[in-house]
Amino acid sequence: MTKPASFIKNHRLFSVFAFLALCVILIAIFAPYIVPYDPYTSVKSEAISAPDADHWLGTDKLGRDLFSRIIYGIRTTLRSAFILVSCILVIGSFLGIAAGYFGGKIDTLIMRIADMMIAFPGLVLAIAIAGILGPSLTNAIIAITAVSWPKYARLARSLVLKIKNRDFVAAGRLSGGSTGHMLYRYMLPMTVSTLIITAATDIGKMMLELAALCFLGFGAQPPTPEWGLMMNEGRLYLQTAPWLLIFPGLAMFITVVIFNMLGDSLRDILDPRKQ
Repeated sequence: MTKPASFIKNHRLFSVFAFLALCVILIAIFAPYIVPYDPYTSVKSEAISAPDADHWLGTDKLGRDLFSRIIYGIRTTLRSAFILVSCILVIGSFLGIAAGYFGGKIDTLIMRIADMMIAFPGLVLAIAIAGILGPSLTNAIIAITAVSWPKYARLARSLVLKIKNRDFVAAGRLSGGSTGHMLYRYMLPMTVSTLIITAATDIGKMMLELAALCFLGFGAQPPTPEWGLMMNEGRLYLQTAPWLLIFPGLAMFITVVIFNMLGDSLRDILDPRKQ
């Protein structure tokens, strides 16, 4: 049996959700070739049309094809979520590793700031920051990054504290290793797998938090096809045109479940405690 076939057989759950996640990503990449209509073009005469043969999921209040906007919404959601998770991972890991390795005042300063951020409800603080910065998808990413990095910083710090006094680290220092070399050669490799696992499991959560800010009006702005924004627009027509809320919500639900399950199955494979 070949190695790929053996891997798929031994990790079936991960393989299934990795395939589904790949399908979602491919849909986002090839969205312009999939959608039957321009997601930004409005046809007022077809506004609030129920699903039919021409518009599979109906149209919104401006007559824009809902199916096309949902497919383009995958692009917005995935791009934003991946950028957000990457920012949180890099910033949190850097600050956590620095706090754990250097200790002293640097550790105290970083951890006290982290404690202050954790003391507030994350989404409430993100709404406040996004409100100060102004409504946009970029500012929503900045706001969520500002309230989410402490989790990664505390995790990275705890991992560094476990290894920084081990014999092989002391030997590296005695052999003349610079601070940069010690961080790159020892601290980062010993923490990166756990941090990546955590980031993978957080992708679905970050999608929901971004959608929440967009739903509340602090994220993507019209006419951007974003699921949270589309649900906010559709809630006003829940009784007369429920498809405007149901279909974007269903797309969000399916995508979040896929990436949550992918993250959980990846954690089962890479968790150092299970090696």
